[in-house]
Amino acid sequence: MDSLFDANTYAHDLESIRAWIVANALTLGVSGFAQIAVVGLAFLAARLAAARVQPFLESVAKGWRYEQQLRRIASALDPLTLPIIWLTLQWLSVLIAAQAGLPYQLVKIVVSLITAWVAIRLTTTLVRDRTWSRFIAIAAWTIAALNILNLLEPTTELLDGIAVRLGTLRISALTVIKGVLALAVLLWLATVAGRILERRLTAMPNLTPSLQVLLSKLVKIVFATIAIVVALNSVGIDLTAFALFSGAVGLGIGFGLQKAVSNFISGVMLLLDKSVKPGDVITVGETYGWVSSLGARYVSVRTRDGTEYLIPNEDLITHQVVNWSFTSNHVRLKIPIQVSSNADIHQARALCLAAAAETPRVIKEPQPVCLLLGFANGSVDFELRVWIDDPRNGTVNVKSDVLVRIWDKFLEHGIEVSYPQREVRLRTPVVVEGLAG
Repeated sequence: MDSLFDANTYAHDLESIRAWIVANALTLGVSGFAQIAVVGLAFLAARLAAARVQPFLESVAKGWRYEQQLRRIASALDPLTLPIIWLTLQWLSVLIAAQAGLPYQLVKIVVSLITAWVAIRLTTTLVRDRTWSRFIAIAAWTIAALNILNLLEPTTELLDGIAVRLGTLRISALTVIKGVLALAVLLWLATVAGRILERRLTAMPNLTPSLQVLLSKLVKIVFATIAIVVALNSVGIDLTAFALFSGAVGLGIGFGLQKAVSNFISGVMLLLDKSVKPGDVITVGETYGWVSSLGARYVSVRTRDGTEYLIPNEDLITHQVVNWSFTSNHVRLKIPIQVSSNADIHQARALCLAAAAETPRVIKEPQPVCLLLGFANGSVDFELRVWIDDPRNGTVNVKSDVLVRIWDKFLEHGIEVSYPQREVRLRTPVVVEGLAG
């Protein structure tokens, strides 16, 4: 406790601090101050360059003519313009110093810290999954710490030593980590590019919806394939080494993936023959709705009650499908009507046509038609045929609307609707002599 009021104690501490500064900071010499100067000059140059780049990123982020994905990336890069440019200049200085044989330890520390910070900021902005963003943040700080402590190279050598051989192919833990990281980044870039091209294709009025879907699917498959091939080549894996597994893959497809391959091929056939396309109103079995999207494995059919059915593509090829809007949106509805045999059939027919004409969704051309089909027991059978041009909005509701209007008109004019009738007659029992008693 007495040391708190002893001046010699504070003098000793100050001498220790001075000695540490002399041993660490001042012993940096010319190279150390040169590195600090390089870091400062790179920061000033990055600040000047960021002032010119940021307005462009802001215009992209707010410009309506740019793709949504590009606007999102520009919004994420806008606040990071200065550190990204600074990081780029620092990397160039490290490469130049390494080639020239100059010391660059301080610059490497700055590069590691900025890289980790930029990676974490970009991840939290672009990656919506919190688990993945947290994993990338931990990985970035770990790599930065290992690089600052000069343990990154020994760690990579250790991971590279943990390896297995499959014939001539050598797979190490380092190869797996590099491959996963490269594949994740390249697949993300392929997904972004695929979405941008898909929106471009959708905006082309000269392409049919089926062709737009087919081209967008093919573009995504090509981009994903390129990403996988580049990721494997980037870690030194020769694709010819996988030739041994082609037979096993083919056997697996032949037995375990029959339905998946069948649905994929059926989806391509649907896109090529244009029998079913987005926006069509179809009936498959008991399902009635409109096609919201075509996938590689299934077709999404949305009904009017909000239920979305995922129907395998194979079912649309092998089963009967009613396409209400295949060549035209005009659909004819048949509504059966029965009136009493005592009614005036001419008046009943005229009232049915008037009710159809008053229904909003019934179109004027072709005109509604009311046909007399026959005479039944105590009734006269009519069939009202009307046309609509919006089957996507449903057909049963149109029939209901027409029938309600017919009912009101029949009540107003005293026309009775025929109902099935049954007569039950009770006869007096007859006693047969000789059997009584």
